[in-house]
Amino acid sequence: MSNSDRIDVFPSRMAQTLMKARLKGAQTGRNLLKKKADALSMRFRQILKKIVDTKTLMGEVMREAAFSLAEAKFTAGDFSPMVIQNVTKAQVKVKAKKDNVAGVTLPVFEQYSEGGDTYELTGLARGGEQLARLKKNYAKAVELLIELASLQTSFVALDEAIKITNRRVNAIEYVIIPRIERTLSYIISELDEREREEFYRLKKVQEKKKQLKAKAELARAKSNQPSPLEAPSLLDANQDDDLLFN
Repeated sequence: MSNSDRIDVFPSRMAQTLMKARLKGAQTGRNLLKKKADALSMRFRQILKKIVDTKTLMGEVMREAAFSLAEAKFTAGDFSPMVIQNVTKAQVKVKAKKDNVAGVTLPVFEQYSEGGDTYELTGLARGGEQLARLKKNYAKAVELLIELASLQTSFVALDEAIKITNRRVNAIEYVIIPRIERTLSYIISELDEREREEFYRLKKVQEKKKQLKAKAELARAKSNQPSPLEAPSLLDANQDDDLLFN
């Protein structure tokens, strides 16, 4: 095993404890990121379905709006210059809000009206009903356009967030966790090898002590000397010589 396949640490009990904690943290992070990716994918599929439905509805609304515009022009004539002259500021405006999905911020666009209808008198002479239908149809078309813009913006943001999250999950699962596991295996093998060496050393020391003790016992037996650990008995028949003083 090369050093690039594992983390460069000194094998010890403390390093083993730290590696176990890092492994547990990596596994927890991988599980949380997987849950985040699942939540983002679920929202992604919901938005995709809404985009398809909105685009289908958008085609129908725009077709109806274009038809109502043709009817209004046929009935009331060309009223475009009159409408353009009366418009001074936008009546329909868009405001942006934020939506949070599993830590990912998604922009949400909402429509709101400000001010009155500047061309409400248009069509009093003729074509009033067709112009009212035209306003209603195009107002619905604008509403759908804003909703579609919000959905597509969220779609792009979610797609990028899902890619980043999946890359992180794969990095943790296939790079970080295996590297920590290989480091743990290396530390455990080194500690086991040290324990075997220590056991062998202690065994050799005990054998050496036994050999030295046996040699010492043999030497004392040959010289008929009592063991220094054994005190002479007072009941022995041998008596010391008397000491005479002149």
